[in-house]
Amino acid sequence: MPASATKALRVAVLADSDTRWKWGALTASRIAPTTTHDTDIRLDGYLLRGRATPTARQLGEVGVRADALTEVTSVEFLRAMGEKEYDLVVLALVGGGVQAMLHGLGRVWSDRSDRPVVVTGYVGVVYEKLADGLLLRHGADLVLANSRQDADRFRAVYDGVGADASSVTEVALPFLGGAPYTGEHDPYTVVFAAQPSVPESRKDRTYLLNRLIRHARKHPEREVVLKLRSKPGEHTTHIEELPYQKLVQKADPPPNFHLKYGNMGEVLDRTDLLVTVSSTAALESLHRRIPTVVLTDLGVREALGNHHFVGSGCLASWDQLDEGHRPTPDEDWVARQGVAADGGYDTAFDAARERIAKLLARPGGLSPLTPYYTPVTAPGYLPGILARHHLAPDGHPLPGAPAADKEPGPVRQVVRRAARGAYRHGVQRVAPVIRRMGEL
Repeated sequence: MPASATKALRVAVLADSDTRWKWGALTASRIAPTTTHDTDIRLDGYLLRGRATPTARQLGEVGVRADALTEVTSVEFLRAMGEKEYDLVVLALVGGGVQAMLHGLGRVWSDRSDRPVVVTGYVGVVYEKLADGLLLRHGADLVLANSRQDADRFRAVYDGVGADASSVTEVALPFLGGAPYTGEHDPYTVVFAAQPSVPESRKDRTYLLNRLIRHARKHPEREVVLKLRSKPGEHTTHIEELPYQKLVQKADPPPNFHLKYGNMGEVLDRTDLLVTVSSTAALESLHRRIPTVVLTDLGVREALGNHHFVGSGCLASWDQLDEGHRPTPDEDWVARQGVAADGGYDTAFDAARERIAKLLARPGGLSPLTPYYTPVTAPGYLPGILARHHLAPDGHPLPGAPAADKEPGPVRQVVRRAARGAYRHGVQRVAPVIRRMGEL
Protein backbone atom coordinates (compact mmCIF):
# COMPACT_ATOMS: atom_id res chain seq x y z
CA MET A 1 0.00 0.00 0.00
CA PRO A 2 1.44 3.41 -0.92
CA ALA A 3 2.54 5.47 2.03
CA SER A 4 0.19 8.23 0.90
CA ALA A 5 -2.79 6.01 1.68
CA THR A 6 -1.97 5.92 5.36
CA LYS A 7 -0.20 9.21 6.16
CA ALA A 8 1.03 12.49 4.76
CA LEU A 9 2.52 12.35 1.29
CA ARG A 10 6.28 11.96 1.66
CA VAL A 11 8.35 13.90 -0.85
CA ALA A 12 12.11 14.08 -1.41
CA VAL A 13 13.69 16.88 -3.45
CA LEU A 14 17.31 16.63 -4.62
CA ALA A 15 18.75 19.96 -5.83
CA ASP A 16 22.21 21.16 -6.85
CA SER A 17 21.79 24.95 -6.55
CA ASP A 18 19.66 27.59 -4.86
CA THR A 19 17.55 28.17 -7.96
CA ARG A 20 16.92 24.48 -8.51
CA TRP A 21 16.07 24.00 -4.84
CA LYS A 22 13.46 26.73 -5.17
CA TRP A 23 12.06 25.14 -8.32
CA GLY A 24 12.09 21.62 -6.93
CA ALA A 25 10.50 22.42 -3.58
CA LEU A 26 7.81 24.67 -5.05
CA THR A 27 7.12 22.18 -7.82
CA ALA A 28 6.68 19.43 -5.25
CA SER A 29 4.10 21.47 -3.37
CA ARG A 30 2.26 22.28 -6.62
CA ILE A 31 2.07 18.74 -8.02
CA ALA A 32 1.56 16.74 -4.83
CA PRO A 33 -1.82 14.97 -5.22
CA THR A 34 -3.17 15.84 -1.77
CA THR A 35 -5.42 18.48 -0.29
CA THR A 36 -4.35 22.09 -0.49
CA HIS A 37 -2.98 22.13 3.07
CA ASP A 38 0.81 22.10 3.34
CA THR A 39 0.57 19.91 6.45
CA ASP A 40 -0.40 16.99 4.21
CA ILE A 41 3.09 16.95 2.68
CA ARG A 42 6.29 15.82 4.37
CA LEU A 43 9.08 17.49 2.40
CA ASP A 44 12.69 16.34 2.82
CA GLY A 45 15.29 18.39 1.00
CA TYR A 46 18.64 17.02 -0.16
CA LEU A 47 21.30 19.43 -1.42
CA LEU A 48 23.81 17.83 -3.75
CA ARG A 49 27.32 18.63 -2.64
CA GLY A 50 29.29 20.60 -5.25
CA ARG A 51 30.40 24.01 -6.41
CA ALA A 52 26.87 25.45 -6.42
CA THR A 53 25.57 24.00 -3.14
CA PRO A 54 23.57 26.92 -1.71
CA THR A 55 24.75 28.80 1.36
CA ALA A 56 22.53 29.52 4.35
CA ARG A 57 22.03 33.06 3.06
CA GLN A 58 20.92 31.83 -0.34
CA LEU A 59 18.52 29.34 1.20
CA GLY A 60 17.04 32.08 3.36
CA GLU A 61 16.60 34.33 0.34
CA VAL A 62 14.80 31.59 -1.57
CA GLY A 63 12.37 31.39 1.32
CA VAL A 64 11.29 27.77 0.77
CA ARG A 65 11.15 25.64 3.88
CA ALA A 66 11.57 21.87 4.27
CA ASP A 67 10.83 19.51 7.14
CA ALA A 68 14.43 18.30 6.86
CA LEU A 69 17.38 19.57 4.84
CA THR A 70 20.56 17.55 4.31
CA GLU A 71 23.69 18.07 2.23
CA VAL A 72 24.65 14.84 0.46
CA THR A 73 26.83 13.28 -2.18
CA SER A 74 25.17 11.35 -5.00
CA VAL A 75 25.97 8.06 -3.31
CA GLU A 76 24.62 9.27 0.04
CA PHE A 77 21.38 10.32 -1.61
CA LEU A 78 20.98 6.96 -3.31
CA ARG A 79 21.59 5.18 -0.02
CA ALA A 80 18.91 7.33 1.65
CA MET A 81 16.47 6.46 -1.15
CA GLY A 82 17.08 2.80 -0.47
CA GLU A 83 16.54 3.16 3.27
CA LYS A 84 13.66 5.64 3.48
CA GLU A 85 10.12 5.47 2.17
CA TYR A 86 8.91 8.21 -0.17
CA ASP A 87 5.94 8.63 -2.48
CA LEU A 88 7.45 11.27 -4.72
CA VAL A 89 11.05 12.14 -5.64
CA VAL A 90 11.81 15.39 -7.49
CA LEU A 91 15.18 15.61 -9.23
CA ALA A 92 16.00 19.31 -9.54
CA LEU A 93 19.40 18.88 -11.15
CA VAL A 94 21.38 19.60 -14.28
CA GLY A 95 20.73 16.98 -16.99
CA GLY A 96 23.77 14.82 -16.26
CA GLY A 97 22.85 14.69 -12.59
CA VAL A 98 19.32 13.58 -13.43
CA GLN A 99 20.61 10.81 -15.69
CA ALA A 100 23.02 9.55 -13.05
CA MET A 101 20.31 9.50 -10.39
CA LEU A 102 17.87 7.69 -12.67
CA HIS A 103 20.39 4.88 -13.17
CA GLY A 104 21.34 4.86 -9.51
CA LEU A 105 17.72 4.82 -8.37
CA GLY A 106 16.95 2.07 -10.87
CA ARG A 107 19.59 -0.05 -9.16
CA VAL A 108 18.46 0.89 -5.62
CA TRP A 109 14.81 0.08 -6.38
CA SER A 110 15.43 -2.92 -8.63
CA ASP A 111 13.67 -5.30 -6.24
CA ARG A 112 10.83 -2.95 -5.31
CA SER A 113 7.42 -2.69 -6.94
CA ASP A 114 6.31 0.16 -4.67
CA ARG A 115 8.98 2.65 -5.69
CA PRO A 116 8.25 6.41 -5.61
CA VAL A 117 7.14 8.43 -8.59
CA VAL A 118 10.13 10.28 -10.06
CA VAL A 119 9.71 13.79 -11.46
CA THR A 120 12.15 16.16 -13.15
CA GLY A 121 12.10 19.23 -15.36
CA TYR A 122 13.65 22.64 -15.95
CA VAL A 123 14.02 25.70 -13.76
CA GLY A 124 13.06 28.15 -16.48
CA VAL A 125 13.48 28.96 -20.14
CA VAL A 126 15.00 26.13 -22.20
CA TYR A 127 17.08 27.94 -24.78
CA GLU A 128 20.13 25.72 -25.27
CA LYS A 129 21.06 22.03 -25.42
CA LEU A 130 17.44 21.06 -25.95
CA ALA A 131 18.03 17.52 -27.22
CA ASP A 132 20.97 16.87 -24.89
CA GLY A 133 19.17 18.05 -21.77
CA LEU A 134 15.94 16.28 -22.60
CA LEU A 135 17.50 12.91 -23.35
CA LEU A 136 19.47 13.12 -20.10
CA ARG A 137 16.16 13.59 -18.29
CA HIS A 138 14.40 10.77 -20.11
CA GLY A 139 13.45 7.90 -17.83
CA ALA A 140 11.65 9.90 -15.15
CA ASP A 141 7.96 9.16 -14.74
CA LEU A 142 7.17 12.82 -15.40
CA VAL A 143 9.31 15.28 -17.36
CA LEU A 144 7.68 18.62 -16.66
CA ALA A 145 7.37 21.26 -19.39
CA ASN A 146 6.79 24.79 -18.16
CA SER A 147 4.59 25.81 -21.10
CA ARG A 148 2.57 24.49 -24.01
CA GLN A 149 5.41 25.49 -26.32
CA ASP A 150 7.96 23.50 -24.32
CA ALA A 151 5.65 20.47 -24.11
CA ASP A 152 5.37 20.39 -27.91
CA ARG A 153 9.15 20.74 -28.33
CA PHE A 154 9.89 18.05 -25.72
CA ARG A 155 7.56 15.51 -27.32
CA ALA A 156 9.02 16.21 -30.75
CA VAL A 157 12.54 15.44 -29.49
CA TYR A 158 11.51 12.20 -27.79
CA ASP A 159 9.41 11.06 -30.75
CA GLY A 160 12.26 11.93 -33.09
CA VAL A 161 14.68 9.48 -31.44
CA GLY A 162 12.10 6.80 -30.80
CA ALA A 163 11.90 7.41 -27.05
CA ASP A 164 8.66 7.20 -25.09
CA ALA A 165 7.23 10.73 -24.91
CA SER A 166 4.35 9.92 -22.55
CA SER A 167 6.31 11.29 -19.57
CA VAL A 168 6.13 14.88 -20.89
CA THR A 169 3.59 16.75 -18.79
CA GLU A 170 2.66 20.39 -19.28
CA VAL A 171 2.69 22.54 -16.16
CA ALA A 172 3.96 26.09 -15.51
CA LEU A 173 6.79 27.70 -13.59
CA PRO A 174 5.97 27.01 -9.92
CA PHE A 175 7.14 30.37 -8.58
CA LEU A 176 4.78 32.59 -10.56
CA GLY A 177 2.31 34.62 -8.55
CA GLY A 178 2.18 37.78 -6.55
CA ALA A 179 -0.08 40.79 -6.86
CA PRO A 180 -0.80 41.98 -10.41
CA TYR A 181 0.64 45.30 -11.47
CA THR A 182 -1.88 48.10 -10.96
CA GLY A 183 0.07 51.23 -11.85
CA GLU A 184 3.17 53.30 -11.34
CA HIS A 185 4.83 53.61 -7.96
CA ASP A 186 6.36 56.69 -6.43
CA PRO A 187 9.15 56.77 -7.29
CA TYR A 188 8.90 54.98 -10.62
CA THR A 189 11.19 51.95 -10.28
CA VAL A 190 13.27 50.33 -13.00
CA VAL A 191 14.81 46.94 -12.12
CA PHE A 192 17.55 45.23 -14.09
CA ALA A 193 17.56 41.48 -13.34
CA ALA A 194 21.18 40.36 -13.54
CA GLN A 195 22.22 36.86 -14.61
CA PRO A 196 25.34 34.99 -13.46
CA SER A 197 26.60 33.95 -16.89
CA VAL A 198 24.69 36.03 -19.45
CA PRO A 199 26.52 37.85 -20.86
CA GLU A 200 29.89 36.35 -20.03
CA SER A 201 32.51 38.86 -21.08
CA ARG A 202 33.73 41.77 -18.99
CA LYS A 203 33.14 44.10 -21.95
CA ASP A 204 29.47 43.16 -22.31
CA ARG A 205 28.76 43.16 -18.58
CA THR A 206 30.45 46.54 -18.18
CA TYR A 207 28.41 47.86 -21.09
CA LEU A 208 25.12 46.79 -19.50
CA LEU A 209 26.13 48.25 -16.14
CA ASN A 210 27.10 51.56 -17.74
CA ARG A 211 23.82 51.75 -19.62
CA LEU A 212 21.89 51.10 -16.41
CA ILE A 213 23.84 53.86 -14.66
CA ARG A 214 23.30 56.18 -17.64
CA HIS A 215 19.56 55.53 -17.42
CA ALA A 216 19.64 56.45 -13.74
CA ARG A 217 21.41 59.72 -14.54
CA LYS A 218 19.02 60.53 -17.39
CA HIS A 219 16.01 59.91 -15.13
CA PRO A 220 16.92 61.22 -11.65
CA GLU A 221 13.25 61.03 -10.65
CA ARG A 222 13.32 57.24 -11.05
CA GLU A 223 14.72 54.63 -8.72
CA VAL A 224 17.02 52.33 -10.70
CA VAL A 225 17.79 48.96 -9.14
CA LEU A 226 20.38 46.35 -10.06
CA LYS A 227 18.89 43.09 -8.77
CA LEU A 228 21.76 40.72 -7.93
CA ARG A 229 21.60 36.94 -7.85
CA SER A 230 24.42 36.20 -5.41
CA LYS A 231 27.22 37.70 -3.40
CA PRO A 232 30.85 37.32 -4.53
CA GLY A 233 32.05 33.83 -3.73
CA GLU A 234 28.56 32.30 -3.83
CA HIS A 235 27.55 30.16 -6.76
CA THR A 236 24.15 29.72 -8.30
CA THR A 237 22.97 27.46 -11.11
CA HIS A 238 25.60 29.12 -13.30
CA ILE A 239 29.08 30.39 -12.48
CA GLU A 240 29.42 34.16 -12.09
CA GLU A 241 33.06 35.07 -12.61
CA LEU A 242 32.49 38.83 -13.01
CA PRO A 243 29.91 39.92 -10.41
CA TYR A 244 28.28 43.27 -11.12
CA GLN A 245 28.91 44.41 -7.55
CA LYS A 246 32.64 44.25 -8.28
CA LEU A 247 32.31 46.06 -11.59
CA VAL A 248 30.25 48.82 -10.00
CA GLN A 249 33.12 49.63 -7.65
CA LYS A 250 34.90 51.25 -10.59
CA ALA A 251 31.82 53.24 -11.63
CA ASP A 252 30.30 56.38 -10.15
CA PRO A 253 26.55 55.72 -9.94
CA PRO A 254 24.13 58.51 -9.00
CA PRO A 255 22.14 58.50 -5.72
CA ASN A 256 19.06 56.96 -7.34
CA PHE A 257 21.02 53.84 -8.36
CA HIS A 258 20.88 50.91 -5.92
CA LEU A 259 22.08 47.32 -5.59
CA LYS A 260 19.57 44.90 -4.16
CA TYR A 261 19.52 41.27 -3.10
CA GLY A 262 16.48 39.38 -1.90
CA ASN A 263 13.52 37.41 -3.20
CA MET A 264 12.60 38.37 -6.75
CA GLY A 265 8.90 38.32 -5.95
CA GLU A 266 9.37 40.95 -3.27
CA VAL A 267 11.43 43.09 -5.65
CA LEU A 268 8.73 42.83 -8.30
CA ASP A 269 6.20 44.18 -5.79
CA ARG A 270 7.85 47.59 -6.28
CA THR A 271 8.80 47.30 -9.97
CA ASP A 272 7.38 49.46 -12.76
CA LEU A 273 9.74 48.27 -15.51
CA LEU A 274 11.67 44.98 -15.47
CA VAL A 275 14.69 44.86 -17.76
CA THR A 276 16.86 41.81 -18.45
CA VAL A 277 18.84 40.01 -21.11
CA SER A 278 17.01 36.70 -20.79
CA SER A 279 16.33 35.98 -17.11
CA THR A 280 13.39 33.85 -16.05
CA ALA A 281 12.45 36.93 -14.01
CA ALA A 282 10.98 38.25 -17.26
CA LEU A 283 8.37 35.50 -17.15
CA GLU A 284 7.57 36.27 -13.51
CA SER A 285 7.18 39.92 -14.45
CA LEU A 286 4.98 39.18 -17.47
CA HIS A 287 2.76 36.97 -15.35
CA ARG A 288 2.09 39.96 -13.09
CA ARG A 289 1.53 42.28 -16.08
CA ILE A 290 4.55 44.41 -15.18
CA PRO A 291 6.05 46.18 -18.22
CA THR A 292 8.95 43.95 -19.25
CA VAL A 293 11.86 44.46 -21.61
CA VAL A 294 14.27 41.88 -23.02
CA LEU A 295 17.35 43.75 -24.21
CA THR A 296 18.57 43.67 -27.81
CA ASP A 297 21.70 45.81 -27.25
CA LEU A 298 24.03 42.82 -27.53
CA GLY A 299 22.04 41.24 -30.34
CA VAL A 300 19.28 38.65 -30.37
CA ARG A 301 21.35 35.49 -30.10
CA GLU A 302 21.09 31.92 -28.94
CA ALA A 303 24.18 32.41 -26.79
CA LEU A 304 22.32 35.07 -24.81
CA GLY A 305 19.03 33.22 -24.59
CA ASN A 306 17.01 36.27 -25.62
CA HIS A 307 16.10 34.56 -28.89
CA HIS A 308 13.50 32.71 -26.82
CA PHE A 309 11.57 35.99 -26.60
CA VAL A 310 11.21 36.50 -30.35
CA GLY A 311 7.54 37.23 -30.92
CA SER A 312 6.94 38.35 -27.33
CA GLY A 313 6.70 42.05 -28.09
CA CYS A 314 9.20 42.68 -25.30
CA LEU A 315 12.42 43.12 -27.28
CA ALA A 316 13.89 46.62 -27.01
CA SER A 317 17.16 48.49 -26.48
CA TRP A 318 18.43 50.84 -23.79
CA ASP A 319 18.20 53.73 -26.26
CA GLN A 320 14.48 53.08 -26.60
CA LEU A 321 14.04 52.77 -22.84
CA ASP A 322 15.91 56.00 -22.24
CA GLU A 323 13.36 57.74 -24.44
CA GLY A 324 10.40 56.33 -22.50
CA HIS A 325 9.47 53.22 -24.48
CA ARG A 326 7.05 50.85 -22.72
CA PRO A 327 6.59 47.44 -24.35
CA THR A 328 3.27 45.74 -25.03
CA PRO A 329 3.52 41.95 -24.76
CA ASP A 330 1.94 39.76 -27.40
CA GLU A 331 -0.95 37.97 -25.71
CA ASP A 332 -0.73 34.81 -27.84
CA TRP A 333 2.99 34.46 -27.11
CA VAL A 334 2.49 35.02 -23.40
CA ALA A 335 -0.27 32.40 -23.29
CA ARG A 336 1.96 29.80 -24.98
CA GLN A 337 4.62 30.41 -22.32
CA GLY A 338 2.25 29.47 -19.50
CA VAL A 339 2.49 32.86 -17.82
CA ALA A 340 -0.81 34.45 -18.81
CA ALA A 341 -2.44 35.97 -15.74
CA ASP A 342 -5.96 35.08 -16.86
CA GLY A 343 -6.82 32.43 -14.30
CA GLY A 344 -5.31 29.55 -16.28
CA TYR A 345 -2.37 29.35 -13.91
CA ASP A 346 -4.66 28.08 -11.15
CA THR A 347 -5.21 24.85 -13.08
CA ALA A 348 -1.76 24.56 -14.69
CA PHE A 349 -0.66 21.74 -12.37
CA ASP A 350 -3.87 19.70 -12.42
CA ALA A 351 -2.68 17.28 -15.11
CA ALA A 352 0.54 16.53 -13.21
CA ARG A 353 -1.34 15.97 -9.94
CA GLU A 354 -3.80 13.64 -11.61
CA ARG A 355 -1.06 11.67 -13.31
CA ILE A 356 0.94 11.26 -10.09
CA ALA A 357 -2.17 10.16 -8.19
CA LYS A 358 -2.84 7.47 -10.82
CA LEU A 359 0.76 6.25 -10.70
CA LEU A 360 0.71 6.02 -6.90
CA ALA A 361 -2.54 4.05 -7.04
CA ARG A 362 -1.46 1.70 -9.84
CA PRO A 363 -2.08 -1.93 -8.86
CA GLY A 364 1.18 -3.80 -8.44
CA GLY A 365 3.21 -0.64 -8.25
CA LEU A 366 5.35 0.99 -10.92
CA SER A 367 7.52 -0.53 -13.59
CA PRO A 368 11.31 -0.07 -13.40
CA LEU A 369 12.87 3.21 -14.50
CA THR A 370 13.91 2.95 -18.15
CA PRO A 371 16.10 5.86 -19.34
CA TYR A 372 16.73 6.26 -23.06
CA TYR A 373 20.48 6.17 -22.46
CA THR A 374 21.85 2.75 -21.51
CA PRO A 375 25.26 1.06 -21.84
CA VAL A 376 23.88 -0.33 -25.10
CA THR A 377 22.43 2.85 -26.65
CA ALA A 378 25.18 5.25 -25.48
CA PRO A 379 28.27 3.21 -24.53
CA GLY A 380 30.63 6.12 -25.28
CA TYR A 381 28.62 8.76 -23.39
CA LEU A 382 26.75 7.29 -20.43
CA PRO A 383 29.70 5.83 -18.46
CA GLY A 384 31.38 9.24 -18.24
CA ILE A 385 28.20 10.89 -16.97
CA LEU A 386 27.73 8.25 -14.30
CA ALA A 387 31.41 8.32 -13.31
CA ARG A 388 31.16 12.04 -12.50
CA HIS A 389 28.74 11.00 -9.79
CA HIS A 390 30.92 8.07 -8.70
CA LEU A 391 28.62 5.48 -10.29
CA ALA A 392 29.50 2.51 -12.47
CA PRO A 393 27.57 1.83 -15.71
CA ASP A 394 25.23 -0.48 -13.81
CA GLY A 395 24.36 2.23 -11.25
CA HIS A 396 26.46 0.81 -8.40
CA PRO A 397 28.92 3.09 -6.54
CA LEU A 398 32.43 2.97 -7.92
CA PRO A 399 35.20 1.73 -5.60
CA GLY A 400 36.29 4.55 -3.34
CA ALA A 401 33.14 6.61 -3.94
CA PRO A 402 32.48 9.11 -1.11
CA ALA A 403 30.34 7.57 1.64
CA ALA A 404 29.65 4.49 -0.43
CA ASP A 405 29.85 2.16 2.52
CA LYS A 406 28.75 3.83 5.73
CA GLU A 407 28.01 7.07 7.52
CA PRO A 408 31.23 8.98 8.30
CA GLY A 409 32.40 9.18 11.90
CA PRO A 410 32.92 12.48 13.78
CA VAL A 411 36.57 12.87 12.75
CA ARG A 412 35.79 12.04 9.14
CA GLN A 413 32.98 14.59 9.16
CA VAL A 414 35.34 17.34 10.35
CA VAL A 415 37.92 16.46 7.71
CA ARG A 416 35.23 16.38 5.04
CA ARG A 417 33.90 19.81 6.00
CA ALA A 418 37.41 21.26 5.81
CA ALA A 419 38.02 19.65 2.43
CA ARG A 420 34.67 20.87 1.17
CA GLY A 421 35.51 24.41 2.21
CA ALA A 422 38.85 24.24 0.41
CA TYR A 423 37.17 22.83 -2.69
CA ARG A 424 34.59 25.59 -2.80
CA HIS A 425 37.24 28.24 -2.31
CA GLY A 426 39.13 26.76 -5.22
CA VAL A 427 36.27 26.62 -7.69
CA GLN A 428 34.63 29.86 -6.61
CA ARG A 429 37.61 32.14 -5.99
CA VAL A 430 40.89 30.73 -7.32
CA ALA A 431 39.80 29.07 -10.57
CA PRO A 432 38.06 32.18 -12.01
CA VAL A 433 41.20 34.24 -11.34
CA ILE A 434 43.39 31.68 -13.10
CA ARG A 435 41.04 31.59 -16.08
CA ARG A 436 41.04 35.37 -16.37
CA MET A 437 44.86 35.45 -16.15
CA GLY A 438 44.98 32.97 -18.98
CA GLU A 439 42.97 35.34 -21.16
CA LEU A 440 45.46 38.20 -20.74
